[in-house]
Amino acid sequence: MKEFLQKKNIIFSAKRYGIDALGAMAQGLFASLLIGTIISTVGEQSGLDILVTVGGYAKGATGAAMAVSIGFALKCPPLVLFSLAAVGMAANELGGAGGPLAVLIVTIFAAEMGKLVSKETKVDIIVTPLVTIGTGVLLGLWWAPAIGTAASAVGTAIMWATELQPFFMGILVSVIVGVALTLPISSAAICAALSLTGLAGGAAVAGCCAQMVGFAVMSFRENKWGGLFAQGIGTSMLQMGNIVKNPKIWIPPTLASAVTGPLATCVFQMKMNGAAVASGMGTCGLVGQIGVYTGWLNDISQGAKTAITAMDWAGMLLICFALPALLSWAIALPMRRKGWIGENDLKLDL
Repeated sequence: MKEFLQKKNIIFSAKRYGIDALGAMAQGLFASLLIGTIISTVGEQSGLDILVTVGGYAKGATGAAMAVSIGFALKCPPLVLFSLAAVGMAANELGGAGGPLAVLIVTIFAAEMGKLVSKETKVDIIVTPLVTIGTGVLLGLWWAPAIGTAASAVGTAIMWATELQPFFMGILVSVIVGVALTLPISSAAICAALSLTGLAGGAAVAGCCAQMVGFAVMSFRENKWGGLFAQGIGTSMLQMGNIVKNPKIWIPPTLASAVTGPLATCVFQMKMNGAAVASGMGTCGLVGQIGVYTGWLNDISQGAKTAITAMDWAGMLLICFALPALLSWAIALPMRRKGWIGENDLKLDL
């Protein structure tokens, strides 16, 4: 059995399912829901209906894009990979608000079942899609509603707690989601799976921005402009290798997130009422900021907000850019003087 599973490239590991698959799912989300939301927003603001239509189609492919991305990470054979599109669409729709989490769990089972039978019969072109889609859709019908309900309940509890205790939950959510962004897991997928929006979503954006902008600015002397853009609008995950070597370099951006999180929730009331996945993106492609802006527009259209104010813009600029840069640099400076952060501890191979 061990040799058979090895031949089929079926590896039961936390890394493959919890890091590789989750990270790939976030890319699928970005390539469908997130980019679709951005395109639609540009279209709505510019009056170009064609962009709204394009964005709508992109958002409609969310379930399929996530499932195929997960299958790619699990190294599925072509027939299994292509069959997962139907599985993802079913699981995402059946999972409701917790659709992304349902897609992740159901797709993993369907993909591994498909890999088990792939190329084992003379009618592979029928058997493999049948097993993959059949397993995925049946499990989706069985599991997805419950998974969606559970994920939604957890997300709702976090958002409720943040409304109730915005200061302490602002710190907690900001730090945890920010740390997840830098770790080799997907903060975007976590936020999407939990449907994390509202004040909690705003705190998540703050934490992610603190990590990305913080690392970008505090490592400027080592990495110059290339590093500034790679980390500032790319990902702070680039520093993971350096963090393993010297965990102390993680202190400045993490402390910065503990400051900006409660400021976002208590002072500026910064909310993420756009797509939940944007809560875990920070300044990556400015997706977090576009999500906050989209949320403002949603609030205005629903009558919850009359207009975008100067305070809104000031909060976004301070929480997402200015404070993470200033705080991380100021905290890192004495750490450099004391030798806690060495001259090349933040150096990237760019």
